[in-house]
Amino acid sequence: MESKKVVYPYIPNSAPEVQKEMLASIGAESIDEFYECIPEPLRFKGKMDLPEPFLDEYSLKRHMEKMLRKNRGTHEHLSFMGGGSWQHYVPAVCDEVNHRSEFLTAYAGEPYEDHGRFQALFEYTSMMGELLEMDAVNVPTYDGSQAAATSIRMACRITGRDTVLVAENVHPERMLVIRNYCHPGVTLRSVPFCDKTGTLDMEALKKSITPEVAGLYVENPNFLGYLEVEASTMAELLHASGALFIVGTDPSSLGALTPPGRYGADIVCGDIQPLGMHMYAGGARAGFIATRDEERFVQQFPSRLFGIAPTTHKEWGFGDVAWERTSFAKREEAVEFVGTASALWGITAGVYLALMGPQGMKELGEGIFQRSAYLAEKMAELPGVKVLFRDTPFFKEFGVNFEGTGKTVKAVNEALLEKGVFGCLDLSEDFPSLGQTGLFCVTEVHSQEDMDILVRLLKEILG
Repeated sequence: MESKKVVYPYIPNSAPEVQKEMLASIGAESIDEFYECIPEPLRFKGKMDLPEPFLDEYSLKRHMEKMLRKNRGTHEHLSFMGGGSWQHYVPAVCDEVNHRSEFLTAYAGEPYEDHGRFQALFEYTSMMGELLEMDAVNVPTYDGSQAAATSIRMACRITGRDTVLVAENVHPERMLVIRNYCHPGVTLRSVPFCDKTGTLDMEALKKSITPEVAGLYVENPNFLGYLEVEASTMAELLHASGALFIVGTDPSSLGALTPPGRYGADIVCGDIQPLGMHMYAGGARAGFIATRDEERFVQQFPSRLFGIAPTTHKEWGFGDVAWERTSFAKREEAVEFVGTASALWGITAGVYLALMGPQGMKELGEGIFQRSAYLAEKMAELPGVKVLFRDTPFFKEFGVNFEGTGKTVKAVNEALLEKGVFGCLDLSEDFPSLGQTGLFCVTEVHSQEDMDILVRLLKEILG
């Protein structure tokens, strides 16, 4: 692996004379000596198939911009795709605040340059607690999937049981994370959803609740967008057996929907992406976990909790609550490891919630309800198109079956893309029982004109 006699201006220490000096200072003849610990059969021989490098910054910049122009985003195209990363409007103040130097590096630890980060996160958790009607809310986890998986493990520790029921109509990618995160130690059992309502099969749930069950994880709205209207009954069934009710929820719905804490949820979790975050090719992501202010719940949070207390100077101070329970304090003896967090997105969501206020969140939820109902009604009029589970209320997303048109979801999406529209999320692989069904998403960014354009284009595509 002889070094090329080329100086790459954007790679430190690539000048041959600098490399020679560095090798001499450590007593090595060549860079190859660093790789002698790798067995010979595993070493790559030959030249990698890479393009010739750009040796000036402008050429590299122009090349990258040319590649990036191939991307097509929601600024250029109409989009009706959701499935966990939704196109919501992001107020300019959210970006303005999270780009400030006081917050931009708000990852973890106790930096000396910290100017208000603890207070900002305390305000975020306070507003989330009000929205969720829960007492304790954590500093954000990495994403909503980690929050769901951690909530499941919390339920097992709290109850001393090792089996958790999971609704079949949860996000399939989230389910992959849950299975990975809960192995080993937690047994996951799937509970089917009803093919007539799109919601959890209550008879199947009753049969699934046994003495070893620690809890049930269900999403409301569920992944398909439908509301679990029997959620309070689920809570009663679980509590009667000593199990916990874990609800994953979309916070953008809670200005119009009953918060999970009011219908019996013990642990509430989800993703705060709808609260002031751009999609960023799949998401800015950050997860929340919330419980009642009871020691048996609070002591099982692995992530940080921020609180408020008076100082010796008669001011208010903000900082960690029950720090001793975290892996920062207990290290390998902690209930769970505190990994990568998304504190900056917590601050961003706090800005969003403060800006919206209770009335703004109410208008957001009601507006999404109205828009999604309008689009579903219009699409149901298309020949051969069937909007699924018409008698079940839904929020933001709903399923549309195209089998009566003779076209696949893939074909419909490809035709829409040619006309400058991102269509729907294809459910045919993850939910084969639904056939050729796509998941359409509507948020506050969609106008009536946008939805009418989609319906008109579908009429053309479907003939």
